[in-house]
Amino acid sequence: MGTVLTVVETSGTTLRGSALSAIAAARQLAEHHGGEVVLLVMGAGVAAAAEAARAFAPRVILVEDARLEHYLAESYAPIVARIARAEGATAVLATANNFGKDLLPRVAALLDAAMASDVSRVLGKARFARPILAGNAIATVEVSTAIVALTTRQTEFPPAVPLALPGALTTAEAGEVSTLGASFIGVNSSKSERPELTDAKVVVSGGRGMKTGENFRHLEALADTMGAAVGASRAATDAGLVPADWQVGQTGKVVAPDLYIAVAISGAIQHLAGMKGSKVIVAINKDGEAPIFQVADYGLVATWEQAVPELTEAIRLHKQNAH
Repeated sequence: MGTVLTVVETSGTTLRGSALSAIAAARQLAEHHGGEVVLLVMGAGVAAAAEAARAFAPRVILVEDARLEHYLAESYAPIVARIARAEGATAVLATANNFGKDLLPRVAALLDAAMASDVSRVLGKARFARPILAGNAIATVEVSTAIVALTTRQTEFPPAVPLALPGALTTAEAGEVSTLGASFIGVNSSKSERPELTDAKVVVSGGRGMKTGENFRHLEALADTMGAAVGASRAATDAGLVPADWQVGQTGKVVAPDLYIAVAISGAIQHLAGMKGSKVIVAINKDGEAPIFQVADYGLVATWEQAVPELTEAIRLHKQNAH
């Protein structure tokens, strides 16, 4: 029997949506390893998040230390590896987002473990499926080391539901914390009332066809009528129309909302890799031959200038009448 140690990401006092996806994957893996899921919550001021995590696993380990206030893989990885050894973990897991992709390779190296990244399905104790070639093919990979390290694709594992009874909460010391010469300088982030791209149920994305960053305000107005997040194609972010963290696609964020509205996006394969798992896809493009229509459930051949204001107003009136 082997423990599946799952490093969960927090947002202030709560668990991020990506953490619930990782827990769902960990539960599947634990069935093959014959052990239990143990969640690891790390940072400063994360006690409330660790308490919330008790609802999702038999055991939660909290490592709270002021020196861990700002995440650095150099300081976090040795702690994760030490706790994995102490717990007798046969698998260490995190979500394949910026946090997991940065942390888990270092943890794997410290544990002398092979790693499977961006896993979309758990096939066995050490066998996994993962997308390759921009999602156009699925590879089956097998890890041969005693400990398995992996990151899981958030969109492929539904958020975990709470257990019948909360698990036990224990604490562990951070011990020696070394940044190995790295240092935290600061975080430049834009604050928004809209949901995170990877957690949103509805996403409105724009492409280079929006022409200017100013024009994206029309998409923001549409998104706000639905409580949606706003995304963009790489072409739009590379052109400087919108911030880089709005990018959806192979080299950006992978999303799978209930509704994805693609406006003035041609549908390059790299963009499709980041959103084609959406439940319903709506495409608005003036080019009726655009590749985006091949994956869309609903398509409208029209200019964004015509379609977006009309759609925004129609949704606004519908909501107004519904009340």
